[in-house]
Parts: sequence; structure tokens; C-alpha cells
Amino acid sequence: MALGTVTASYELRFDTGRVCLDLLATAHPGERLGSVDALRAWITGAGLVPDGTPLAHAAPSWLDAFRELRSHLVPLMRAPGSTSQGPALARVNDLARSAPPAPRAVPGADGTLVRRLDGPPGRDALIGAVARDAVDLLTDPAARASVRQCEGDNCPIVYVDTSRGRRRRWCSSEVCGNRERVARHRRRTAALTRA
Repeated sequence: MALGTVTASYELRFDTGRVCLDLLATAHPGERLGSVDALRAWITGAGLVPDGTPLAHAAPSWLDAFRELRSHLVPLMRAPGSTSQGPALARVNDLARSAPPAPRAVPGADGTLVRRLDGPPGRDALIGAVARDAVDLLTDPAARASVRQCEGDNCPIVYVDTSRGRRRRWCSSEVCGNRERVARHRRRTAALTRA
């Protein structure tokens, strides 16, 4: 991915543990899917397509479709049981009906088998793959029980806690965890200087 016109790789997050939650993370702290190039980078980074898959046919309408799916995931992942869950769930179920891109194994340059797609992936197939991931997460009791909201200040990131002991508190130890540790240090330092 070339830097400059495309969202820089550090701005796209793939650390939530699920593709559907990675899509939710594209709205924080601001819109990360601001261009078709950024969407292409996200699709590849999320693993929806193998590296090197051409996505030149992606169009601006794809941005609207992915953002729409993201908007339906919000009440399902962040506010389970809310009244807005019914319409959102119906739409996610509808989007999940599209068949995901068909993979195939082909010999690579060194003779080992590599994953390629049967053809250029369509928008609906890619959205269907993300919607299916959401359905899988919502219907798997063990995975659903591991979904956590980041405890960082004003951080809306939702992730799957796969840590030992299931005690992960932040979406990212390097981002929200560091902020919390710095804030705690400042509070201690301020208390010591007042004493």
C-alpha cells in the first residue's frame, strides 16, 4: 500500500479479533474509509481477499455499502438487546445471504499452493463475508461472551478478548493502555506534589 493518498496502514486497525469488529473500528477516532483507496487497503488488510488481488473495479458506491453495514453492526455489537437491534439484525442477515468470494488453491511461483480468488470479488460478496462474520460472532455463545468494550477514555472499540484469563482491558495496550498508564502516573505525581 502506498502512503500519501491512501489511509496510512497504522490508521487502519486489524486487532479486534474479528473482521466485523475491524469494520466497526474504521469509524474511530474519525472516518477511516474516506476513499476508495482506503477501502481497498482495508479489504486486503482485513484478509477478505489474498494479497495482490486486484480491486481496481471498486467504486465509490462500495464506500456507502460498507459504511451502511458498519452502521447496522453498531447496535448489534455495542448495545446488545437494544430496541434498534431488530432492523439492524434483519439487514445484517439480508447482507449475509450473498455468497463470499470463492477461493481456490493454485501453484505459486515456488510451487507451493497459494490462495487466489476465482475472479474479481464483487462488492456484495465482500460485504456478505463481513456480514457472515457478524452472524457467526453473534450466534457463537463462547465468542460472544468474549466481546469487550475498550475501557480507554472515550474509546468505542469493541474487540474479542482472547487473552489468558480473559482480563484484557483495552483495544490496544500501545494506544489506550499507554494513555491510561500515563494518566495514572500523572495522577500519582500530582498527588505526591500536593502532599
